[in-house]
Amino acid sequence: MKKRKIPMRKDLLTNTMQPKKELVRVVIDKEKNISVDPTGKKPGRGAYVSLDPSKIEEAKEKKVLDRSLGNKVPDEFYEELYSYVDHQKARKELFGDK
Repeated sequence: MKKRKIPMRKDLLTNTMQPKKELVRVVIDKEKNISVDPTGKKPGRGAYVSLDPSKIEEAKEKKVLDRSLGNKVPDEFYEELYSYVDHQKARKELFGDK
């Protein structure tokens, strides 16, 4: 039986390579709109962050996404990202790894 390759991405917050499924993609499009990309298929420049709410706070303080995406990321977006990550983490704990 052939073993499937697990796609790995670099987590901006911890600077480590992790399976793509354990990260969330943040994308900036041509119009400079920044959004969470749960599908990983939206067009634009993407950056991956871990599903750890405490790391999102750290990213906001250090402005990690601003540097990676090359644009100022508004505080409201960090709040949106935090709630998304918090929700995903809770789902993972409730339903297990899917």
